[in-house]
Amino acid sequence: MNIRSRNKISSNFNMSSMTDIVFLLLIFFMLASTLVTVNAIDVLLPKAGGKTENKGIVSVSITKDAKFYVDDKGISDINLESFLKEQFSENTSKTLVIRGDRDVSYKNIMYVIDIANRNKIKMILAVKGM
Repeated sequence: MNIRSRNKISSNFNMSSMTDIVFLLLIFFMLASTLVTVNAIDVLLPKAGGKTENKGIVSVSITKDAKFYVDDKGISDINLESFLKEQFSENTSKTLVIRGDRDVSYKNIMYVIDIANRNKIKMILAVKGM
């Protein structure tokens, strides 16, 4: 007597449904990521915490009259780079905070950013929240 099962179990795994799900998820995340994009300037701002330490910050302020101040000390634009090199030679983990008046010329802020880039100094551009 020849008894065989009518339902044969296939050992093959069908990947078509899995690929459909992956493509649907891909489309979903591509659409969702375009909706989340904020039209803002990418600025590295310090994170707020319970305690704030002011030990590792050197601040450069630029007035609308194009006068430079490093931590409330007036300095000429010619001596600015050498002074910042001296400040950051002792401790490379410090951060430079650039504070420019809203009416200051763009070239003055770029002058300080260029100094920081040449000397590989971490910097933050301070902005006022809306």
